[in-house]
Amino acid sequence: MRKHLAPVTAEPIAADLAAIEAEWPLIAAELDVLDAEITLLYAEDHGGPTALDWRRLRRAEARVTRAAAELTARTDPRRAA
Repeated sequence: MRKHLAPVTAEPIAADLAAIEAEWPLIAAELDVLDAEITLLYAEDHGGPTALDWRRLRRAEARVTRAAAELTARTDPRRAA
């Protein structure tokens, strides 16, 4: 078992913060998928998921796909318009 945490040597730089900001729509979409999956797991113990629960998961997964495509289009110089 680890007894000591590694010391933090530096604060995030502006480029790190900008990268997080650029990825935030994807991060938020992935959190929505996680939330929908947790709802499905919870529903299994309470009568099963509803059609609305499944729809919520599908929509969240579609948001992840769109956010990933948008992020790739913004960051890949070969895809620049």
